[in-house]
Amino acid sequence: MTYTAVLVGHRDHGGLPSDAAEAARAAVSGAPLRWLANTLAAEFDVATADASSINNALNGLRVDVAVLPSAGRRKRLLIADMDSTIIGCECIDELADYAGVKAEVAEVTERAMRGELDFPAALRFRVALLKGLPLTALQQAYDERVRLNPGARALVRTMRAHGAATALISGGFTFFTERVAAAAGFAVNRANTLLNDGTALLGEVADPILGREAKLAALEELCAANGLPLADALAVGDGANDLAMIGAAGLGVAYHAKPIVAEAARARIDHSDLTTLLYFQGYADHEIVAN
Repeated sequence: MTYTAVLVGHRDHGGLPSDAAEAARAAVSGAPLRWLANTLAAEFDVATADASSINNALNGLRVDVAVLPSAGRRKRLLIADMDSTIIGCECIDELADYAGVKAEVAEVTERAMRGELDFPAALRFRVALLKGLPLTALQQAYDERVRLNPGARALVRTMRAHGAATALISGGFTFFTERVAAAAGFAVNRANTLLNDGTALLGEVADPILGREAKLAALEELCAANGLPLADALAVGDGANDLAMIGAAGLGVAYHAKPIVAEAARARIDHSDLTTLLYFQGYADHEIVAN
């Protein structure tokens, strides 16, 4: 099997110096270096999936490295987590701030995303603390706190432009996924539903809760609906409830993720932004749909 090594630097921290890229290539391959984005992303073919020599040659530079099978790199389904992946916050923590209980809720969120707590139980506990929060706080939280992460819109729009199906699948809430999906360009969105009395939250979430297994089921369902094998899917997330879909997808990526996810994923993004998911698939800058 032939593999392709992809190197992507951080846009604001020196990118990918050409001498570093050449040193990484020379350490493992005689194949030519191909630039996907000048001074930022490059790739070259290698004979093995082992990235250790490449990382050693980069000598601690803030560069993300993925070594992937060369065949079938461009995926035809993108399935993404929302909180701390497509957007830069955890929506439930921001709602808790308006309710005056952010510290307590954020601690549970962190533990749940690290895989230390049962996700459905942790979600119910946190949602109960939001009881009585006016519904107006949801729109306020979206307007004031929710921002797309760099590269999110370019990622979704580029994959859609090249024929891929796209889905935002979250353990968060439909109020936010509907808006974030529209802003980023996702065709499908799914999440949990916060119950309310028309003016305020009831402190309850509708069953069944969308968690780890539901994300995997969504991946399988969306592949089947689009006539695709799991190998043709790209799944990205940061928390423990993303592990099943990341493990099942042809390309599963941990994005600035919790340790349990970063260690399990085939590829990881620790330094750069979401456009790296396009470079991992072999897209060059001229093919990327700008924000």
